[in-house]
Order: sequence, then structure tokens, then C-alpha cells
Amino acid sequence: MPMLDAHIPAGALSAAAEERLLAELTDILIVNEGADPSNPLVRSIAWLFVHRPEAVYVAGERAAAPRYRFVASVPEGQYDAERRRAMVAAITEAVLDAEDGAHERDPSRVWVFTPEIPDGSWGAMGRIVTLADIATFATGDAERGRSYAQARLSERRSPALAS
Repeated sequence: MPMLDAHIPAGALSAAAEERLLAELTDILIVNEGADPSNPLVRSIAWLFVHRPEAVYVAGERAAAPRYRFVASVPEGQYDAERRRAMVAAITEAVLDAEDGAHERDPSRVWVFTPEIPDGSWGAMGRIVTLADIATFATGDAERGRSYAQARLSERRSPALAS
């Protein structure tokens, strides 16, 4: 159940380029959460919220080229270091590709944050939704969903990883 807050400045991309970018970002989110982007159930819970800043300021002055900010939130246990790195790299490249040479290809203009929402803190459908609930929805199998969530959360909370 990835959620992306995409801060794309007004007028930074053409409408067609932005539509392609948002479709690509959906796939990037799903893949880096460890799911199959061709699964329609999984796609149905991948939401992107586009925020439209009128201006972005850098060092107290209006930025000469667009600056982008993405916050890709997932339930706890869905990211590991490799998935985080892949998410940041893929989003950055997709945004710069979407500009299609309109600005200098500068990855420092794209910032990506990858927070995990603690299990038991995600709310949907008027209730708390756990990673097991989400995995069950995506797979259609309650036992598989519980097993997946238990493995991901145990791995994340392992004392060996905290060192």
C-alpha cells in the first residue's frame, strides 16, 4: 500500500510528460515495495498525491530550475537499504527523464524521502490496517499475508540489524 506525495512545481513538466511520469512512479513504488506492478489489486492501493507548489525557493531566492520533492511512504517492513536506494535512484531518473532536456540534468534538484509507517499506525477504511492485512489483500491468501508480514517485520526488528 505505497503512498506517494509528489511535489511537482506548477508548469515544470508538460501535461503528457507528467502523466507518463506518474504512471512510471506507480510502477516504481510497487516494485520497490516488493510487489508485482501488473497485479490490479496491488495497483488499486498504490496512491499518488500531486502537490503543486507555485514556487520553490533555494537560499532565499526563487529557484531558476524546478525542484521536486517525493515522499514515498510504505508500511513498516517494506523497505530495506537496497529498496530505499533503488527507490531514490529510480524516482530521480524518472523525473529527470520526464523533463526531456528542458533543464540541466541535475539530480540534486530531486529529493526523495522513504519513510515507513510503524505497523499498527496505518489507517484505511475507518480502521487500523496492518502489513498482514495489506499482504492478505494483495495475495488473496490470509495465511500467506500473515506469514509475509511476520517475516518482514521480524527481519526489520531483528537485534542483529540494529547494530
